[in-house]
Amino acid sequence: MNRYILTALIMATFGLAACDKPTVVNVPPPQSIPGPPGVAGEQGVQGGQGDRGVKGNEGSQGETGDQGEAGKSGDSTTVIVVPPEDSKPSN
Repeated sequence: MNRYILTALIMATFGLAACDKPTVVNVPPPQSIPGPPGVAGEQGVQGGQGDRGVKGNEGSQGETGDQGEAGKSGDSTTVIVVPPEDSKPSN
C-alpha cells in the first residue's frame, strides 16, 4: 500500500509540474509626456548675398560670304508642280 501511495504522489507531482506554464506578460515601455514649450530663441543673422558669376566673352561675328554668280536665263519651259494629296492617318 505504501508503494501505491508513493507512486500516486510521484505521478501527481509530475502531472502538475507539466501543466505549470508561466504566463508571459508583455509590459509596454514607459511613454514620455512632453512638457510645456520653452521660450523661443533669438532669430539668427541673415546670410550674405552670393557672388555673381563672371560674364563670358561675346564671340565675334563671322565674315560675310562672297556673292554668287548671276543665274542663266531659262529656255521658256513651264514647270507645274502638283501638291501631294492630303494623306489622312490610317488608324
